[in-house]
Amino acid sequence: MAQPPPDLKIPSSTTTVNIRIIDTTTRISGIPLEGFVSPAIKGHTLLTAAPAFSFLIEHPSNRKLLFDLGVRKDTENFAPKIVNRLRDGGWDAEVKQGVREQLEAHGVRGTDIEGIVWSHWHWDHTGDPSTFDPHTALIVGPGFKDAFTPGYPANEESPIRESDYKNRELREISFDQVLKIGPNTFIFMGGDACHHAGEFRPSQYLPLPSSISPNPLSLGSSTPCPGSLFEDLYRDGDGTKPFYSIAKGEGAIAHNADEAERTIGKVMEADARDEVLVVMAHDDTLLDVVDFFPKYANDFKEKGWVEKGRWLFLKDFCGG
Repeated sequence: MAQPPPDLKIPSSTTTVNIRIIDTTTRISGIPLEGFVSPAIKGHTLLTAAPAFSFLIEHPSNRKLLFDLGVRKDTENFAPKIVNRLRDGGWDAEVKQGVREQLEAHGVRGTDIEGIVWSHWHWDHTGDPSTFDPHTALIVGPGFKDAFTPGYPANEESPIRESDYKNRELREISFDQVLKIGPNTFIFMGGDACHHAGEFRPSQYLPLPSSISPNPLSLGSSTPCPGSLFEDLYRDGDGTKPFYSIAKGEGAIAHNADEAERTIGKVMEADARDEVLVVMAHDDTLLDVVDFFPKYANDFKEKGWVEKGRWLFLKDFCGG
């Protein structure tokens, strides 16, 4: 039996924002999953054509922010450390259109973007801030400047470029202030908190149902998928535990696996709420569920996106 989800303790607010999810046209392939998750599941060993989402956040006062930029269009112009990593790893990243190009093609002026928020410094999120005007601030988390500046070429080993923040404000924010969000639906911009929904689903709040609809193995079918098909993949034989845990040991990607697991625990709490749309940066199952920019995502609850997308990741396990 499912546990009731915890109170997220989100403060009320009289102000809301409009959010549009941008498919940055990024498609990433060839990255082995073994560095991210465990255990290995047969037939699901690589990231294949994974997207990278950005978000346009619009305040009623007409102020605008972007959250992440996906992959820069000219991947050969990443800092050499990243170019070499892509080449040596055999990873492939294709990008058809830059974020600013998309915005302006749909009537949103690039000059109106007040700031770009980087969820973190990874190459598949940073894009190319230099395509935006100097008045557009680059907003980063605490400790970023000490850890990552100066960028390349001043520091040849840096994963970012000086041009990412040159001639613009590099604003490092603190999380000490009280956050006010509201009123009653929320979009969780997850970045790389997880790389696959099997890292936070099922959970003690959302056990795998006995009948799954829409059917992840046959989209468009009116026949539900039996949950029993996935019982052999349960971790520790438990249908209330996520299929995957964070990979640990040699070759693992996580900088701090224990902290990553704690983060996933918090994701599970948010994911258990129907009023929260959890959007991880590379969740390909959402490509056929949500409306992308220039459409808005505020009415996700009325459109049933949470329920439609919740179990679609199970398609990746059809070979297991």
